[in-house]
Amino acid sequence: MTNKKIDRNKTVKLATAGLLTAVVILFQFIGASIKFGIFSVSLVLIPIVIGASLCGKGVSTWLGFVFGAVVLLSGDASVFLAINPVGTIITVLVKGTFAGFVGGLAFELLKKLNTYLAVIIAAILVPVTNTGVFLIGCRLFFFDTIKEWGTGLGFENVFTYMVVGLVGMNFIFELAVNIVLSPSVVGVVKMLSKKRN
Repeated sequence: MTNKKIDRNKTVKLATAGLLTAVVILFQFIGASIKFGIFSVSLVLIPIVIGASLCGKGVSTWLGFVFGAVVLLSGDASVFLAINPVGTIITVLVKGTFAGFVGGLAFELLKKLNTYLAVIIAAILVPVTNTGVFLIGCRLFFFDTIKEWGTGLGFENVFTYMVVGLVGMNFIFELAVNIVLSPSVVGVVKMLSKKRN
């Protein structure tokens, strides 16, 4: 590869990362207004998967961190901030960042095998990781409060409440949207990129 081509690739990657960062911020603020129970819909996971597929795990990890930071700034975590501010900050930043990293790593490991499969696996792992780390954070930092919420809603088992009542519908929506939209968007972007070259 020539130096000119390498510089162009870096510029395109940087511009793509910047554009996806703006999309993450926009999607988080839009998603914050769409609620399932006390949680908002996380449309922002789609650009994280797209970032993993187009730019690699460094960019997807960054996008996950931005997602976490915007969740904190948007007031979307205010219920948890009132209970345990440090636990909330740790949980929210780690879940987003780690979800981006896992999605990027999965895509990187599988792309030589099959790019389409790599995008689908990343689209599955990003919401699974995001929700999984959230549940771990709930157990570590908010368990007593969540137990009270579950009992108040008639759940005998706090873990059933956490999975079914706390994250159930939100997770299913995020997973379905990611599996459908992420591979489609990545496919269109790569097709347009090939036509341009």
